Formats: sequence, structure tokens, C-alpha cells
Amino acid sequence: MVNILCIGDVVGSAGCEFLRRHLPAFRKLKNIDLVIANAENSADGNGITPTSAQYLLDSGVDVITAGNHTFRRREIYPFLDSCETLVRPANFPRGTPGRGYCIVDLGRARVAVLNLMGTVYLESLSCPFEALETFLKTENLPRLVVVDLHAEATGEKRAMGYFADGRVTALFGTHTHVQTADECILPHGTGYLTDVGMTGPIQSVLGVKAELIIEKLRGKLPVRFENAAGPCKMDCVLFSADEKTGLCTGAERFSLR
Repeated sequence: MVNILCIGDVVGSAGCEFLRRHLPAFRKLKNIDLVIANAENSADGNGITPTSAQYLLDSGVDVITAGNHTFRRREIYPFLDSCETLVRPANFPRGTPGRGYCIVDLGRARVAVLNLMGTVYLESLSCPFEALETFLKTENLPRLVVVDLHAEATGEKRAMGYFADGRVTALFGTHTHVQTADECILPHGTGYLTDVGMTGPIQSVLGVKAELIIEKLRGKLPVRFENAAGPCKMDCVLFSADEKTGLCTGAERFSLR
């Protein structure tokens, strides 16, 4: 049995610090073999930097996934190319810095981690369904495959879950920063959760000061966002999988506070 923890979008230094304080003990408690965290907003303000990425890797995260804010900080571009366990959505155009997936060797099993981005209400990228289809034809692909689908629309995520069912170990959604309560094992053995949630300030709007979001929505003018302060949480989902079949055997959702 392989236990894989998937952590919701880490927001700013507060989210990074909260993860560092709580992940090691939780990892030991749940006998976790692999930790995947979406960190496209791990830098204060927006985006991801080499500093925030390395901080998370040093805190016990094994693989970092990303999304639509990946490329806001140009200083991350060389790190995307050099760090094998930092992946960005695979359906970005050819020539984009970084890679769309990585393979982690756990000793008794290998795990492929694929990052995809949805196209409903987001950027017009290559079709994520076709990107997954192409990826699954990769030679020597491990039996264990985990997909982070960074997408806005719940319908798109749900459809991708059924499209991938029985062909990947688990698929979890990121991007909305709001944890859904539909964790399950789909009919053909794929673990699924529409959105894993957020790691960051609880009293916030997606990690940002609420008053700034309200000002933006009411006034329709540009507003400089700032991350909120105060107590944090770490939303995550734990998938258990059979390394022989590559299928999911358990899906459990958590929100550590």
C-alpha cells in the first residue's frame, strides 16, 4: 500500500510556514509515502519563486504542482527547468519553461505526477483531455499515476475524473481554494476530489484580505491584493493505493487547523 497526500493551494509565506509546522507530524501519523502540494501562489502577492518553492521542498513536500499563476514571477523560469520535482501544467505550449510531469521513485514503487490545467473560464490552452490521453501513452509509465487538474469549473473537473477513471490512480482538483466534500473512489478505481482546498489564512477570501476583494468586486477598478493574516489551515486529501494494480483503495479528506 502506498499513501499519497495531496495538499491544496499554498498561499503566501503564512501558508508555507503553517505547512512546515504541521506536515512532518501528520506525515508520520498517517505513514505517508509521497507528498504533493500545489504552490502556484506560495510567494507573497502572487505566483511562485525559487525561494518559496525550495522552502516547501525543504519542509517535506516531495512534488510541487502549479497552475495559471506559475509564470507571473520570471525568476521561477530557470528553477522550473532545473528542478525535476516542480511541474507546471503539461498542456501549455511547446517551449514553455519546465516540465508537465515527473516520476518519483519510492523504492518499492514509482509514482508519476502529472499537472494539467482546465480551459473553462481560464486560458485557452491545449485540451487537457487530449493531453492526458497523450501522457498515458508514455513508455515505461509507472502503475501509480496522480493528476493535479488546476481548473475553475467543477463540471470540467468531474468530467476529467470519469475520463481518467481506471486509468490513473487518483485525480484531485486545485485552483478554487475551496475544499469540496465529494472525495470518493470512482467506479473503475480512481480516487477523486473536485477541489482539495487551500493552505493559508482562514479568515480571508482565497487567502487575500477580504476587504480588498470586496473593494475590487464593488468598484470594478484595479486593487493591489495583500495576503490576509491570522490563523491558517492546511486542506488536503490522502489517497491510498495498491502499487500492484495502480488503483486507489481509499480517499480521506482533511483540514488541519
